Amino acid sequence: MNYQQIGWKELTAIDGPRGEQTVNRVSEISPILAETLIEHAFGTVFAASTLSRRERELVTVGMLGAIGGAEPQLRIHLEAALRVGADPDELVALAEHASVYVGYPRALNLLNATRTTLSGMDRFSPLTAGKFTLGDHQTRLYDSGGDRPALVLVHALGLDWRMWREVIPQLNHRFRVIAYDLRGFGAAAGAPVAADLQQYARDLAAVLDRLGIHQAHIIGLSLGGSIAQQLALMAPERFLTMTIIAATAWAFDAFHQRADAAEKQGMDAQMAPSLTRWFRPDDLAVNGWAVRYARDCVQRAFVADWNAGWLALAGIETGARLADIDVTAHIIAGEQDASTPPELMRGLLAIPGASMEVIADAPHMIALTHPHALAEAILRGTAKGG
Repeated sequence: MNYQQIGWKELTAIDGPRGEQTVNRVSEISPILAETLIEHAFGTVFAASTLSRRERELVTVGMLGAIGGAEPQLRIHLEAALRVGADPDELVALAEHASVYVGYPRALNLLNATRTTLSGMDRFSPLTAGKFTLGDHQTRLYDSGGDRPALVLVHALGLDWRMWREVIPQLNHRFRVIAYDLRGFGAAAGAPVAADLQQYARDLAAVLDRLGIHQAHIIGLSLGGSIAQQLALMAPERFLTMTIIAATAWAFDAFHQRADAAEKQGMDAQMAPSLTRWFRPDDLAVNGWAVRYARDCVQRAFVADWNAGWLALAGIETGARLADIDVTAHIIAGEQDASTPPELMRGLLAIPGASMEVIADAPHMIALTHPHALAEAILRGTAKGG
């Protein structure tokens, strides 16, 4: 085995061209350290596939942040972590996790180094949501603020407000963007379960009331899109426009079956069928942040919360009343969506005056896989409201 060749390959993958410069500088003073750095550290330890490059860099960042006094190396490995697929949100969570074990001073130093690195690499700063009391439960809510027209994003079953994280920055310049965790999901896990779709719709209306918003553009994906339809029937005066993304207006036997499966088998068993419905094979193979995030959400969900969402959809009746919806509506489907394919969503054109577009090659979780195309489609939909 050529440890030199392997070591250089790993170092280049992690640190780019700067790695060679670093080793050359070390070699000028200590050829022995330079050799062991390549052959042992990178050619043997880092090269072992037991941990992925991303996992190794996250561990390295955590350890350097914990020991303190290694700021130059910390900056190098923060950049390396991002280069090999670590996500900004993961790095922030790493600092939060460190606070439990090594205390706040070092955790805050790690957080500051993370912020500096993200800024220097022109990577987005993670969005944040605050605690928000909503009737009988507490949730988290993102609010960009300002006096622009309000736009509320309602997420899919099983996920949380972070589903919209790459869509939100593309809307903030036009709207006061709001996103929150639905009852039973994210920070609202364990809340009193929703008895039906109407409860989720009442929660959405309560968000508007708490924020003092009379009307908003309401954007919903999957369960969120069904909730938007329900509120449009209950309180059309709250809408500027409605955008329904990858959502149903009709009940299917599969909804009861998914609730039953979680009850009998637990949440671990729901990961494979859920992720293969939500994503394309290529997405799953790459295993980027979107897939990792969705997988973790499903695994952490409470069965009762998961089932409440599916049973609410099992009782949906908006399909029979689409012609009664008096809201400007735009329909967005994903070309590769296995859950709510375009042919199903064309039925939503029964909403008077509704328009529709299909995003090429997009699966069910369009906000996670095609955020830029989706944001542009949302802007087209909201423009219909004048």
